[in-house]
Amino acid sequence: MAHKKGVGSSRNGRDSQPKMLGVKRFGGQQVTAGSILVRQRGTRFRPGTNVGLGVDFTLFAKTDGIVRFDQRAGRRFVSVLPSAT
Repeated sequence: MAHKKGVGSSRNGRDSQPKMLGVKRFGGQQVTAGSILVRQRGTRFRPGTNVGLGVDFTLFAKTDGIVRFDQRAGRRFVSVLPSAT
């Protein structure tokens, strides 16, 4: 009889790192230029006024202001409205 346990390779030892996706700033919040608003895969949210789209589909504020989410033609948009200060 063998006295050593069979040492096979594990089939379950992999896991990917978390990507921290999602909405980072919500409607009505004050933001500064360059703030990340949404981290996403694909265009679940589209850039509206004063919002830019990064190469990884990250939405970011181009100016200081207040975040606004709205829906047009069945698509969700994120805009930054300049604050009145």
